[in-house]
Amino acid sequence: MSAGSDVVGLLRAALVDRVDTSERALQDARADKSGHAAAGTPLAVVHAASVEDVQHTLRIATSTGTPVVTRGAGTGLAGGANAGAGEIALSVRGMQRILEVRPDDLLAVVEPGILNADLNDALAEHGLWWAPDPASRAISTVGGNIATGAGGLLCAKYGVVRDAVLGVDLVLADGRLLRLGHRTVKGVTGLDLTSLVIGSEGTLGVVVGATLKLRRLIPGEVCTLAATFPTVRTAAEASAAVTASGAQPAIMELMDAACLAAVHALLDLAPPTPGAAQLTIQTDGPAAAAEAELIASTLRAVGGTVTVSADREEGERLLAIRRSMHPAMETLGTTLIEDVSVPRSALPAMFDEIARVEREHGIVIPTVAHAGDGNLHPNFIFDAVPNEAGIVEVPDAIWDAADDMFRAALRLGGTLTGEHGVGVLKRRWLADELGDDQWELQRQITGVFDPQGILNPGKVFAR
Repeated sequence: MSAGSDVVGLLRAALVDRVDTSERALQDARADKSGHAAAGTPLAVVHAASVEDVQHTLRIATSTGTPVVTRGAGTGLAGGANAGAGEIALSVRGMQRILEVRPDDLLAVVEPGILNADLNDALAEHGLWWAPDPASRAISTVGGNIATGAGGLLCAKYGVVRDAVLGVDLVLADGRLLRLGHRTVKGVTGLDLTSLVIGSEGTLGVVVGATLKLRRLIPGEVCTLAATFPTVRTAAEASAAVTASGAQPAIMELMDAACLAAVHALLDLAPPTPGAAQLTIQTDGPAAAAEAELIASTLRAVGGTVTVSADREEGERLLAIRRSMHPAMETLGTTLIEDVSVPRSALPAMFDEIARVEREHGIVIPTVAHAGDGNLHPNFIFDAVPNEAGIVEVPDAIWDAADDMFRAALRLGGTLTGEHGVGVLKRRWLADELGDDQWELQRQITGVFDPQGILNPGKVFAR
């Protein structure tokens, strides 16, 4: 009997019907929305339904030295939760309960497998909401958001996941359960291990619960602006002007001409003006109308053609264009969806750099940006050609172009990833941004949490 069979046998003895070795489950656990797939197939998928299931799995993994890759809904875009040969795929998607809602304290305690959209549907009954709003909110989990430190459309005004999590329950590699953080608005006792876990991509432990900071749903006006510009650089200059004006829109999204054309085609809308880029901006709260007019004036001064609507349904239709970005890219071919951030004032310069990369590498890079916080998502489209193992790999020419773009973002004072994480796809550039000393220190910190190195090996810190 092989070592892998022994591990599966131990898992079945402890977890019985939670252990899945069907071909479909194993293949699904290899991939995510990035298009990347791990080499080989995992030993088994454990469908955890409780904290105890997670603890049993990790104790077996520690005793046998078996790597574990934690998964949620599999919507990641960096290959960070893909399980391969010799590994256990630990799915926490089935842990989706809301354990507690405290409207008086503006907090909720939830399990990691609940979807963002489902959580907010439930919270709405209490007059509450959780602010993180990724474009994948209908299909991504709270646990996955925490693992990657996700952002989204609303983060320019309401913050990212790191700003909306008070504490996490974390199972370490050896099965111990830690309760990190607090339930209070303030709390500075000891080191902030909650913030350390957020964005750690499953390398420090398995998040099995989260205490979330909520906001009240306050009825009020919402205004949505759609502004078109003759070039993407002009649109980027306009977004920087809005930021400089002191206005604080809830949403400010920029789509370049290639993105806009693809989405209009997908949604069967009239073709946009060739070469035109679009800003979609939403204001909310008591001053929504006044702020919308201020922003409209700013956009027109930069050359934008602007429409303003106070109709919520019309606003959602306009935002649906932005939220359809990923499926629109899928119609163009296999997509490497990237994720760089730069200071907001550098957004026009970053679009210049993307245009340069397009020219010099002979490719088109459709790009959408969370313009309110300087986070860009350039999309590298290529024809999928599986290798001998049946895995679709990103061509070297695409990686060369991406390398050029990453280094441009760093030169502008930016970062390799604003919200998707490092995973597998960006690990080779991590030390370029952090520097060797910080890279090594961070690697050593993961070793304190996971001495055997069995949690999500080969991700983030592997060179």
